[in-house]
Amino acid sequence: MKLKTKELTTCALFAALIAVGAFIKIDIPLPMYTMHFTLQWFFVLMAGFLLGAKLASLSVIVYLCIGLVGVPVFAAGGGPTYILRPGFGFLLGFVLAAFLIGAITEKLKKTNAFTLILPATVGLVAYYTVGAIYFYCMKNFYAATPVSWGIVIVDYCLITVAPDFILCVSAAVFSAKLRPVFEGMLNGYSVKHKAKNKV
Repeated sequence: MKLKTKELTTCALFAALIAVGAFIKIDIPLPMYTMHFTLQWFFVLMAGFLLGAKLASLSVIVYLCIGLVGVPVFAAGGGPTYILRPGFGFLLGFVLAAFLIGAITEKLKKTNAFTLILPATVGLVAYYTVGAIYFYCMKNFYAATPVSWGIVIVDYCLITVAPDFILCVSAAVFSAKLRPVFEGMLNGYSVKHKAKNKV
């Protein structure tokens, strides 16, 4: 797979944004509990919307490789042993999510803030599915600290799915405005694309 200089630069940019997003933490106090989330998922969504399946997933893979070689770009550090953390599956889920978001976005006849919710939702489901399966397997078959599927789904999925869906909507709105710019950077402007992607 041969990439152009602009494509390589864009992949590097989004890998860096995903890394930075790991350290941008937002807390939303609610009556029953406080919602905690980072902006990693936001930038994964943006990559999928703006770069397409190939470049978006490659951006996430670059980010993961940087972290696994020891650069502390993950929320709790970095290094090859990070794959032994139960939560690493959610990082792996970013790869599949970015690919699916990009692939579905590329197939849309019209891309605006509303239509982008579909690929975002599919990506969200993929992200949580990979993360939950990995978490369950690591806890039950490696760490020897068994957990039930109920605990995994409630404590590690349902609690955070609401803020992550908010990020889906936010990323869809931003990306709808930015898509013509990125299409111009990567592919060149065309009257057809400008009209198709008008919100």
